[in-house]
Amino acid sequence: MAISIRITLKRKFFAGLLISIPVIVTFLVIEWFFKFVDGLLEPLYYNILGYHVRGLGFISTIVLIFFVGLISTNVFGRKVIAYFEKIMLSIPVFKGIYTALKQLVDAFSPESKSSSFKKFVIVEYPRTGVFAFGFLTKECTLTTESKNHESNLKAVYIPTNNLYLGEIVLFRENDVFYTDIPIDEGIKMILSGGIAIPPTIYGVKK
Repeated sequence: MAISIRITLKRKFFAGLLISIPVIVTFLVIEWFFKFVDGLLEPLYYNILGYHVRGLGFISTIVLIFFVGLISTNVFGRKVIAYFEKIMLSIPVFKGIYTALKQLVDAFSPESKSSSFKKFVIVEYPRTGVFAFGFLTKECTLTTESKNHESNLKAVYIPTNNLYLGEIVLFRENDVFYTDIPIDEGIKMILSGGIAIPPTIYGVKK
């Protein structure tokens, strides 16, 4: 009887733990995000007011981001942003970092009309027998020094840390499996840690 009660309590405890962990982690992430965003403008308000007002920096940052989004969606605002962007791109160091980040963000943006990602693919990486999801980004031709041999290669972006960090790997045509999974669904699969992977994936080689 005592063993049965102990097993029941253990099951109830682990059931509660499994429910509590996602809730706790969610609140911790929200708290971290709040403190991070609030800290962006909070020092400015402290210099003006002379004392800390918790949450004022967060509200101001959200309003500022919304205001930028509001401006960027009309013709005049786009011209203003394009003008400032042109000035910033004239700075050598800033140009390289900004351009790379903007292209990466645009690639993941659902509103991007010309996504840098062409196909959601599967490749054998980083070793034989191990497969990884990736995004086909571009094609290129490898020419040897003697120019007697050319190889058509596929550039595949393979996320290694959530989504925004990864590696660019070149594969031969027959080493890439093309799936019928849309780009946005592929992103969801990676962000879910594999939970959203369908039971069957159809992949073909071209």
